[in-house]
Amino acid sequence: MKLPDSAHTSRPWRIHELAPDFRLYDVWALPTPGGPDDFPRLVRQSATGDTSGSPSRVARALFAIRWKLGAWFGWDDPKAGVGGRVATLRDRLPDDLRDGPAGPEFDRLPFTSVFLTADEWAAELANRTVHAVLHLTWVEDGDGGHRGQMAVLVKPNGWFGRAYMGLIAPFRHLFVYPPLMRQIDHDWRTAP
Repeated sequence: MKLPDSAHTSRPWRIHELAPDFRLYDVWALPTPGGPDDFPRLVRQSATGDTSGSPSRVARALFAIRWKLGAWFGWDDPKAGVGGRVATLRDRLPDDLRDGPAGPEFDRLPFTSVFLTADEWAAELANRTVHAVLHLTWVEDGDGGHRGQMAVLVKPNGWFGRAYMGLIAPFRHLFVYPPLMRQIDHDWRTAP
């Protein structure tokens, strides 16, 4: 379920101090009911995700088109990524986070873990269009349990990045996020 920005901005997440120059694009409640100690499971599940596994043919097609366009136009060239066009957010970490775990590496998606705490995980990606952060947290659900929450923070790369984000906004909300939430729900219910 889509949440208001305040569901993210009102909490004392560590990402706020690291990415004040990023814009919050989306906040979602994840269909991942659990107990206080289930956050590592959500992190592991997320790091093994793959856009080609979406239950939606439309979402799979949109991702395939995006990866193909990225290859044709060089949007995803390593020189445009983290450590190339942009510095990693790990360079901004305070000592306590830098000395802690970064988090798992992704199996198939072009994200790199930045930091991991008991209830917060950030991973980043960069290309010629954006520098983006996937921010997962573990929050109380108001009914005595807990659930995941996902925020997407983005720093567009110039006018092209802003235009790109504007262009894909309706596709994200209509064709990407709904099947993603169904996939997360399915994986959460069926995975050990």
